[in-house]
Order: sequence, then C-alpha cells, then structure tokens
Amino acid sequence: MKIIVLVKEVPDTYGERKLDTGSGYVDRGASAPVLDEISEKALEAAVSYRDKNSGAEVIAVSMGPSSVAKSLRKALAIGATSAVHVSDDGLGGADLTWTASVLAATVKKIGFDLIIAGNESTDGRGGVIPAMIAEHLGIAQLTSLNSVEFSDTEISGVRAAENATFTVTGTIPAIVSLTEANPAARFPSFKGVMTAKRKPLDTWSLADLRIEAASLAGARTVIVSVSERPAKSGGLKIVDDGDAGTRLADFLATRGFH
Repeated sequence: MKIIVLVKEVPDTYGERKLDTGSGYVDRGASAPVLDEISEKALEAAVSYRDKNSGAEVIAVSMGPSSVAKSLRKALAIGATSAVHVSDDGLGGADLTWTASVLAATVKKIGFDLIIAGNESTDGRGGVIPAMIAEHLGIAQLTSLNSVEFSDTEISGVRAAENATFTVTGTIPAIVSLTEANPAARFPSFKGVMTAKRKPLDTWSLADLRIEAASLAGARTVIVSVSERPAKSGGLKIVDDGDAGTRLADFLATRGFH
C-alpha cells in the first residue's frame, strides 16, 4: 500500500505570529519555520499503519521554499519512507487553488492508494485543500476525522458535529484529513534522525510536473485588506450610584448597540 502524507512547513506555533500588512501574507520571517503539528498527526497515522503492515510505503510530500527540506527530513526521521519537495520560483504567493492543483499533479505522478493530510494548517486555516485535491483526482474524500482506521481496501473514521458524531466509510483510493483530536506524532529517535539523512528526498520543479508557470498566473483568491488587531483596552467600570442603568445604556449606544 502506498500512502502519501501531505505536510506543511509553518511559522513556529509557539513563536511570534505576524501578518505582512502590505501583502496580506503571513510574515514567515517573524519566527522559525517548523513542521506543522497537524501534519505530524497525519504522518503518525500513516507510520502507525506501516508499523503493522511492513509492505506499506509512506511518502511525505510538501510544497514550498528551500527551507521545507528540513521539515521533510523531520518527517523522514518520524518514519516516512521517502519524501518529495515541490519547489519552484513560479510558486511564490500561490493561493489555495494553485496549491491544490500542484499537489494533485504531484501525488498523481507519484502514484498512491491513500492520501492523508491535516484538516487545516495553523497558518492559513483554509481547510479546503484535501477536498480540492479530491476533486482534481476524482477520488473519495473523508474529511475532518477525529479518528481513522484503514486497510488496503477501505477506510472508516469518526467526524464530530455540533450535537452528534458520524461514522463515515469509503473505499481506496481516497484522501482523508485529520483533526487535532488524533494522536500526536512520536518523537524522532536518534536512529530515526540518522537514518533520515540517507532516505530519498527528491526535489521537483513545475517543469518536472509538466506544469507551465504561466498556467498558474492570476490567483483566484484576492486579499482585499489587512489590518492589525486593535490593542486591548481596559474595561469600563460602572459603579451604581443610582444612574448605572442610564450610564450602561449610554455606553452601549456609543458601541453601536441600540
């Protein structure tokens, strides 16, 4: 069984998070880049299956700048068999549509039985890439699963709703996305780190995928404006001296409540 895990490098979750108010994009220089924790959970699901099924192959795939190679090495240390890094100057500023198109072309070239991803990254929070890839490839999608089980022919998982949980099933080939409710990834062992240095890590360009950069021109999502979050201010304390109700009503009126 060939399992592809889509992973993403993001600004450190515990570091400073900033937006570039000029471009509207995440300021990736504000904190160190790391492998997204939700990507690690997706990887853990695949590696756990491989632990019980020695013939399974786990391939980590990511798209991004040269720094992504370090995150892919961590994925290899956790237990991925090999990795593919899609990197090209033509991908700068790629939106969700570009990203889904390129990742779909990548996994199609590799070949797969199952694709696993996190339900949303901690930087963009788009949450739609798995569904978009499923549409590109014409395969089943089982998204936002709190738990998942799969064999070489079928998948089942549990999805939580506001007042209920749903058990969903599907057949392979398929793509699944996992929520934060899934188990955390194992910590890379020293042996895993050393072995990761020798595992295959291929870098592919758009040309390798037979995609022309011009065909990706014109983002379909446009950031209209970005502004800093207003600084927190101290609350207003109203002491009841007989007119507290009137003062509270006046305060709410100044905030647009009528």
